[in-house]
Amino acid sequence: MIRVMYTVLGTLALVLGIIGVFLPLLPTTPFLLLAAFCYLRGSVRLHTWLLSHRILGPYIRDFQSGRGIPLRSKCVALALMWPSLALSAWIMPIPWARWLLLIPGIGVTIYLWRLPTRPPESD
Repeated sequence: MIRVMYTVLGTLALVLGIIGVFLPLLPTTPFLLLAAFCYLRGSVRLHTWLLSHRILGPYIRDFQSGRGIPLRSKCVALALMWPSLALSAWIMPIPWARWLLLIPGIGVTIYLWRLPTRPPESD
């Protein structure tokens, strides 16, 4: 029963991680890491599949090995996040709540820039 719960939770995290690839305010890597954690405890087959996936696998492997993320990925994430936060603040009907959007924005920015930057791949 516990293994099934971990597998279902891992699948939910995986779906949210994939959605996060396309939506700037939804983080990808934390959900993929959660999916890997859950699959490790729920389904070794799904864990192996996730780590060997040609698109999603590098997110997890690079993070787990401490290699970091590419500079381009950091820049794209921030370039999408800040305009999204600005648009959300502009739409927000409660004036004082607009300032609260700075908290996740600043937090994510600091987090991203503190992560190691992976050197570019040489072809």
